[in-house]
Amino acid sequence: MDRRLSMLLIGLVFGGGIGFTIAAGNGVTFDGHDHATGHGGGGHDHSEITSIDLPAGDTAPTLAAQIFKDPASGWNLKIEKTNFTFAPQNASTVDVTGEGHAHLYVNGDKTARLYADWFHIDHLPEGDVLIEVALNSNDHSQLSVDGVPLRVGVQVINTTN
Repeated sequence: MDRRLSMLLIGLVFGGGIGFTIAAGNGVTFDGHDHATGHGGGGHDHSEITSIDLPAGDTAPTLAAQIFKDPASGWNLKIEKTNFTFAPQNASTVDVTGEGHAHLYVNGDKTARLYADWFHIDHLPEGDVLIEVALNSNDHSQLSVDGVPLRVGVQVINTTN
């Protein structure tokens, strides 16, 4: 069974989260622009976005995500990754294979840089919302495996904030 499909099924069966996980490379187009807005997204110029394509295999990174409505307020995002280490101490430095950070997008707009497996989202727009996570190297290059971006999305319908 394809490793991405396995991660998807595990997330759906055991996740308990709201929404669903979309495997990277599902046909959704991404414009590649850094729409740096909101909390923590601004200040870094990605006018010349680069990409690092890694070979498939046992050491290739994988990525999945789940979203949970927080009982008090907002939403909690869980990132599930393999063969990748968050390295906030090395952000904006040279690429080191297997480490970096993630970018968080809400309806296509970059809203934050992520350095951990869990992230609290205070507020989401009303209605149908696409939350996406992309893995990036230390130097902000977008990561992909065999040409497939390491980017996943979770769809939620937000009726309350």
